[in-house]
Amino acid sequence: MRATDHWLNASLAASHSGQSGIDNLPRGLPPWAYNHPDLFEIELERIIRPSWQIVGHVNAIPKTGDYLTVTIGPDSIMVVRDKQGKIHAHHNICRHRGARLVQGESGNCGASVVCPYHGWAYDHSGSLRALPVSESFPEIDRSHYGLYPVSLEIVMGLIFVAIKPPDYSVTELWRPMMEMLAPYRIEEMVPSSELLEMPWEINWKIAMDNYLESYHVPVGHPGLFRMFIPDYEQQDLLENGLNMGVAYFRDELSSNLAERIYQTNIVKYATHLSETDRRSWRFISMLPNMGIDIYPEQLDFFQILPSGPRSTLGRWQNFGLPDERPEMKTLRYLSTRISAQVQAEDDFLCAIVQENMKSSVYQPGPISRIESCVIQFHDRLRDLIPELKSNQVPKHFA
Repeated sequence: MRATDHWLNASLAASHSGQSGIDNLPRGLPPWAYNHPDLFEIELERIIRPSWQIVGHVNAIPKTGDYLTVTIGPDSIMVVRDKQGKIHAHHNICRHRGARLVQGESGNCGASVVCPYHGWAYDHSGSLRALPVSESFPEIDRSHYGLYPVSLEIVMGLIFVAIKPPDYSVTELWRPMMEMLAPYRIEEMVPSSELLEMPWEINWKIAMDNYLESYHVPVGHPGLFRMFIPDYEQQDLLENGLNMGVAYFRDELSSNLAERIYQTNIVKYATHLSETDRRSWRFISMLPNMGIDIYPEQLDFFQILPSGPRSTLGRWQNFGLPDERPEMKTLRYLSTRISAQVQAEDDFLCAIVQENMKSSVYQPGPISRIESCVIQFHDRLRDLIPELKSNQVPKHFA
């Protein structure tokens, strides 16, 4: 479905539901949805836990015992590679007294996962292998005390986990895009940056609203606007909250030197791609809370993890094909620098929205047809949490 078709459907629905204003245009979520403490736990239970969440790339954990972690609400999840090369996902919690087993965002746990508190040891597959002074646990059946498993799926080398797996697979979700993505050879990519985590003092939905639309690009991102034609009309809404957009280079080069060097040289050196793909950036949003940006020279994921009613943890990492050419290293540096500027601008934009979500006068304004992915996101949230259909805080939340 084209994004504009979804906007038209939303406009018609809004005119019959009372969610529109005097102009019958669709409206966004009410301001209380971006602040209320009772909503946070409901969102974790109904939206975040029953969704696929990216952890990283298989080539970020190439050795036996290599692991990655991701924090989803109060839950720490680990993925670890065993000696046969298989990757497993578990809750990062000891079955004895609940200690966190591995620390940090990544590392290597060796031949087994050993609890730093009492020394309970687990195979990479999660089975309880040994426990100190085992005779002090009369008749314990170790088979009952393996690590809590987590659903895992690997697609094009990217690792996804789900605490409460949804009724669709990532493979099914991504199938419409796989032919288009094949030339990028994502499964062959390796990390081209460290995994970054950044606390963000905003509600997670404000960050996702911002990521889902390009309407703000001409004003909010002057660098991007110098380089690209915004992807207003180049968005497709697929099943289960997957959105694809593409932005193409302008014919006229940017007036900024770094941007102009990137535009000129990426076409010369990203020779594994077609001319069209060398001249475009692709954006994939995967509701409820992540995006994947695909550039000619590398890929990054952007994950927005709610940590409280007004606090969010952002996770980022870049991946690229193995390439030691100095020209490609320069191009990756330049695109990372451009993206960092965009992120700084988004930090500001999201903060000034969050500041006004407790205003005594604000009510959601009309949503443009070029913000259709925001409407899709909000409609999805309203389906899962019907209270969000009300502009007023429900009495049982108050």
